[in-house]
Amino acid sequence: MKIKELREAIGMNQSELAKQAGVKQSSVAQWENGKSKPLSDKLPQLAKILHCSIDALFGLDAAAGAGA
Repeated sequence: MKIKELREAIGMNQSELAKQAGVKQSSVAQWENGKSKPLSDKLPQLAKILHCSIDALFGLDAAAGAGA
């Protein structure tokens, strides 16, 4: 998953993402280091927060990144 890259591209830290997504900061850390993946019901919310498509979260969007 490309959560870390997308998060950093918009200047957001893990704690800010966690707060907006309604999860613990440790959950964001686990998503970013590959130990777990967000539940499917969080994907639309994460895409909105990170200003990208759901495909971009998985690195499947050629235009992945902030503003995509």
